[in-house]
Amino acid sequence: MFHFLLRTIPRPLLIKLSLIFSKIAPLLYYGNKYEDPISGKTYRKFLPYGYGGRAKRDNVLCPGSLSLERHRLLWLYLKNRTDFFTKSYKMLHIAPEQCFYKLFKNQKNLKYTTGDYNSPIADIHFDLHKAPFEDNTFDVIFCNHVLEHVENAEVCMKELHRIMSIGGWGIFQVPLDTTRATTYEDKSIVTEADRELHFWQKDHLRLFGLDYKDKLTNAGFEVTVDDYVNTLSPDLVERYRLPKGEMIYLCRKLK
Repeated sequence: MFHFLLRTIPRPLLIKLSLIFSKIAPLLYYGNKYEDPISGKTYRKFLPYGYGGRAKRDNVLCPGSLSLERHRLLWLYLKNRTDFFTKSYKMLHIAPEQCFYKLFKNQKNLKYTTGDYNSPIADIHFDLHKAPFEDNTFDVIFCNHVLEHVENAEVCMKELHRIMSIGGWGIFQVPLDTTRATTYEDKSIVTEADRELHFWQKDHLRLFGLDYKDKLTNAGFEVTVDDYVNTLSPDLVERYRLPKGEMIYLCRKLK
């Protein structure tokens, strides 16, 4: 039933419904086996998530914060590898994740703006191919699991570089097939069923490969690929239900 709802309910409505669900679910999944490092709360298990195929995963969606494994990894990375929680930043958060939205909005060190094409929790609605901001506007930009959805990823990467301030940084995670040397993109694949088969999800337009770093570099960024999850103990990775093998792509604008 949970997978059915994920597949059929439009994303804006799903976001609204999930806000209600997150109030009830913690009571249903009370326990201490797994922990969400974002909230510090524990549960007997997490929920399944994903539309189908390789995207479908068990025990990954936190019932309370609605964080996924990639969100929990990013939280730990920001906490332990950056000054995100202490330094003053003007920040743009594209496609803001619900598990982060209120927390980031309440951070006193952030001047926080959210943007998306149609999300009901976004401050500004726009097309990332032509972002409505001046050059060098934001110190920090998060744009996670967006670039696999857009018509032209390279154009959007260049827009992210354009609106980032010199000396700024960003994190732009994507679903990535580490068995592929190059990104898989085929304009003739247009049906939802075929996109799910080839690109892991029905609304994905490509599947990034190991050349993802090169694409970001070509857009103007200096890119550091951090294998942060492998610095954590296996017990911690399991307790937090973190994604094994996921790299963090830290992008900086130097000029």
